Amino acid sequence: MSVSLSKKRKKELRKLQGAADNVMQAQREVAAEAAEVARAAGRQLQQINREIIAPEAKKKYEEYVEPYVDRAAPYVRDGYSRGKKFFDKSVIPAAGSVIGRAAGAYDATAAKLGKRTLVVEPPKKKTSAGAVIAAILGIAAAVGIFVVAWKALSAEDELWVADEAISTPDA
Repeated sequence: MSVSLSKKRKKELRKLQGAADNVMQAQREVAAEAAEVARAAGRQLQQINREIIAPEAKKKYEEYVEPYVDRAAPYVRDGYSRGKKFFDKSVIPAAGSVIGRAAGAYDATAAKLGKRTLVVEPPKKKTSAGAVIAAILGIAAAVGIFVVAWKALSAEDELWVADEAISTPDA
């Protein structure tokens, strides 16, 4: 079944399509102008931040916060050195002793049961070509994803189309 339209109806549809195209073009132009205004506002905010906000924040930091930081610095250093001394002289030897006793108990039990003893060896350090290639491919993939995301997010706003449907003006 085919539907044929009259010449009058086709003419009205072409006219309506032309009007819709004009509205879409106007919308694209408005969106481009709005994007340019937003960019200019961003540049102005950066300049205001650089010229006014950052120096004022630095001045307030130096005036109010820095004296307390300077006063607290010796206490922080002292606390750090005491904590390090305690850890180095108490915690590490105790942990080593517990681990040594556990390994000795395991070895003694294994010897009585006739099983082999526990020998802890440091892991062998070797670099294989597969690991290097995998690392390079991983880095390349991450860079590729970053580039694609950057291009997608920095695309021109001229392709933007409103989510609202085109409505006809009231006559």
